[in-house]
Amino acid sequence: MIYVVAIIAGLAGILFGFDEGVIAGALGYLREAFTITPSAEGFMTAAVPLGALFGALAAGWSAERYGRRTSLIAAAVLFVLGAVASSQITAVWMLSAARLILGFAVGVAALVAPLYIAESAPARQRGMLVSIYQLAVTLGILGAYVVNYAFDDDWRTMFLLGAVPGLALFAGMLFLSDTPRWLASRRGPEAAREALARLHGAVSGDPEIERELGQIMAADQSVRSEKGAQWRDLLAQGVRPALIVGVGLFALQQFSGINAVIYYAPTVFREAGFDSHGTQVLATMGIGVVNVLMTLVGMALIDRIGRKPLLFIGFGGAAASLALIALGAWTEAQWLDLIAVVGLIAYIAAFAASLGPLPYVMMSEVYPRHIRALGMSMATLANWGLNFVVVFSFPILVAAFGLGGVFAFYALVCFVGLFFTRRYVPETNGVPLEAIEAHLASGQALRLLRPGMTAPAPDMRAVEASLALPRERAEGLVQALIGMSPYREDLLPMAARVAALAYDNHQVRVALHAIWLRVGQSELSRHALGAEGRVLTMFLEHVRYASPAFLASVGEGPNAEEPNHG
Repeated sequence: MIYVVAIIAGLAGILFGFDEGVIAGALGYLREAFTITPSAEGFMTAAVPLGALFGALAAGWSAERYGRRTSLIAAAVLFVLGAVASSQITAVWMLSAARLILGFAVGVAALVAPLYIAESAPARQRGMLVSIYQLAVTLGILGAYVVNYAFDDDWRTMFLLGAVPGLALFAGMLFLSDTPRWLASRRGPEAAREALARLHGAVSGDPEIERELGQIMAADQSVRSEKGAQWRDLLAQGVRPALIVGVGLFALQQFSGINAVIYYAPTVFREAGFDSHGTQVLATMGIGVVNVLMTLVGMALIDRIGRKPLLFIGFGGAAASLALIALGAWTEAQWLDLIAVVGLIAYIAAFAASLGPLPYVMMSEVYPRHIRALGMSMATLANWGLNFVVVFSFPILVAAFGLGGVFAFYALVCFVGLFFTRRYVPETNGVPLEAIEAHLASGQALRLLRPGMTAPAPDMRAVEASLALPRERAEGLVQALIGMSPYREDLLPMAARVAALAYDNHQVRVALHAIWLRVGQSELSRHALGAEGRVLTMFLEHVRYASPAFLASVGEGPNAEEPNHG
């Protein structure tokens, strides 16, 4: 069942790719049918990422309030309306308006569809299933190029065919339920249990389902107990390095020129010497095939060679390839036209295997848990905003500096990406999210993170100083912390044992010592927890999940008598 869920939600990726790519084959005929200035052409083409910017802003609120399923159904309706409207236009401004609607739908789907898959998938399959969405985007782009070639000058039919996957998404979502996580938070454990049973093909009461449901309900209770993160928290010292990586990679991705190539590929081929429109579109189809195949290569490599090596390969290959395109466009030599085409294919290959998927992977890994949603939202907004800037500016810059000058600039950006990767990007391959968060909290440079790290080495001076904390005061602080936590019913009866664990753990004792110095003999409050609150909250979570009460709730009570000391 989970594969059906991933495929249906993946239709949103096909729609995303189709609406990105279909304008490429239609643009030449639109120029013949209407008088289009460079700025009007830039806005019409960039209307999709502009609409997606606003769709992304609405998507988080919509997905939380109305659910993931309802949000995707609404996006499907907008996809159908936008496709039909695009096919009926009689002026350029009407097409721009229709593409804004499509863009809004893209912005909603690009956030909600991966979220829908991730919240439905079992943990052991989540990475592979979520990656189906990125693969679907490349398939949508290829499908748009095939439609461009098959229908030649019939641009109205090209646009109208975008309604077909929209109708399929709408119909498919009607037969699916919302995710177990959203149902748990909005309709309670019974609705979540039924959704899990359908996804796993099992019956309610199955031990595996009850175990997963217990984890979902505990996480939901924890989130409800925490104060919501604020936008200004992204600039905090322990978060800023993650913000630089998340937003920086998307900025470099967009200014590498990928969307200019996707939207204007036939134009690029024409400038490179391909005179026939059919030949231009056929060559563009080849680009779409390379895009799909190299995305599969990237999916196979990302967990094998690591994030940073793949980024170095991507930025280096893209810089060299774009330089070849610029060289071919700058000269009149016929043999250099072939070099430019080879450069274009090599660029797509380098991008699809590296620069395309990696910013999405990195933004989901580097942010601390308490700020992850806002951090990913900021990175996504940067992605769509800069997407609009690149696509809108492309025809204007080509008119001013020529194709060679524009691609030379994109090559320079990729060259800068090599230095950015070396200086700011960590290697997160195989590193637990908790270790990444602890590394950020330690104040060490994020780029020093390496595979195999479990947590930053403790500051031994702080560890020695923390021995001044009296055991009885540590026990009092732990009891107060338990009283403020969502796990108090489970942990208060064993508070003395939890306090002993806390005192024997160097990192936790250092945090308790810092709070003790801050509050003295005063009563502990949430405001006084400061940065150490995250360390202590994680500690209590680990103890709670290993407590007899929790293990009994998922049918494993007899297997655990003591909290997990790890």
